[in-house]
Amino acid sequence: MDKKVFIKTFGCQMNEYDSEKINDVLASKNKLVQTTEQKDADLIVLNTCSIREKAEVKVYSDLGRIRKLKEANPNLRIAVGGCVASQEGANIIKKAPYVDIVFGPQTLHRLPDLLKAREENGKPQIDISFPEIEKFDRLPTSSSIGPSGMVSIMEGCSKYCSFCVVPYTRGEEVSRPLNEILKEIITKGVSEITLLGQNVNAYRGLMDNGEVADFATLIEYVSEISEIKRIRFSTSHPNEMNDALIDCFSNIDKLAKMIHLPIQAGSDTVLSAMKRNYTTLEYKSIIRKLRKKCPEISITSDFIVGFPTETLKDFNATKSLLKELEFDYSYSFIYSPRPGTPAAYLEDLTPHEEKLARLHELQKENIYQGEIFTKKMLGTTQRVLIDSVSKRTPDVFLGKTDNNRVVEIKGDPSLLNQFVKVKIDKILNKNIQGVILN
Repeated sequence: MDKKVFIKTFGCQMNEYDSEKINDVLASKNKLVQTTEQKDADLIVLNTCSIREKAEVKVYSDLGRIRKLKEANPNLRIAVGGCVASQEGANIIKKAPYVDIVFGPQTLHRLPDLLKAREENGKPQIDISFPEIEKFDRLPTSSSIGPSGMVSIMEGCSKYCSFCVVPYTRGEEVSRPLNEILKEIITKGVSEITLLGQNVNAYRGLMDNGEVADFATLIEYVSEISEIKRIRFSTSHPNEMNDALIDCFSNIDKLAKMIHLPIQAGSDTVLSAMKRNYTTLEYKSIIRKLRKKCPEISITSDFIVGFPTETLKDFNATKSLLKELEFDYSYSFIYSPRPGTPAAYLEDLTPHEEKLARLHELQKENIYQGEIFTKKMLGTTQRVLIDSVSKRTPDVFLGKTDNNRVVEIKGDPSLLNQFVKVKIDKILNKNIQGVILN
């Protein structure tokens, strides 16, 4: 009987990609088959994320539940990977001694060796080192299930924002060679690819001729792959939004006409305390350039509410910026201190109830903005990738537009995994319907 692995993924697309690679390496080296049931697993892997509030608490809570499975089956192996593993290290073993393996985002390829060492010496194994991009040289190639796939083009972050733990858990920015990325994209066999990185547009990868390719150059090369019909990327940093990248939105038709560009706050005082290294004026200039080059572009952002230095005046500046720039549906969160980051030591005088009220106010405005963007789609022609069938109606198929709206289309199974041009002819709240254009 095949042995099985259960993988639980926390957090971002980078972690989803890493979980895909964890599954690949365990299937290749250990012949493990992935299962969706923890109770059936011989190995349980928690691939963790440390961005959200109380991330460590949630991981230990999960481990507490898994402990009962191990008590019932002493041969069950438990591995904790990802950013919480990198942050906590040996503390995980101290707090949860029934855990067998602790590994970081950069050492997931060593998981088979760590499992082997655990069996040979009977002791928990820990490897949270930062061997740069060694893991990409050691991972088996894999094709994606479905028409869409992701590829990590770089690791880490060198920005050191005062609120963010990523540079400490994933290391500094290291880019993969351009040709390695192109080869991985081709082997995936997909028609839509998402390029991933903590600051994806900071990419600087070595080319075969010894020159260094920036992110705009990489996108140009990816667009030359005939099988690829649409390119997405996430997540961008304003400091790396150069004119060459902005030009891609008008020059490369395969590039999705949308961008997620976090600003975090609309107050220069708060941005300075966050160590974001740009001003609101500079950010607005980028948005103006993007909309001039690509008027139909959908722009989303991130906002942190209740940063320790934020005053009511600062928050009002953020709200004003949100209204002025008219974002599509964006993301906003209440600030939560991450252990070891500079912002965690700042005095926080704003009551939690006030932060909740500010967050609600900001989200209410952004929901209104998102609804306007949806209504503007009525009558437009959209590029849609059909990727699933409606659970309610068998002859209705679902697909995503460039700006990630799900559209319902009547048709037949030949539409699955295909790009089609669709005219949006009906919008009811978030339900969007369209007809295929020949």
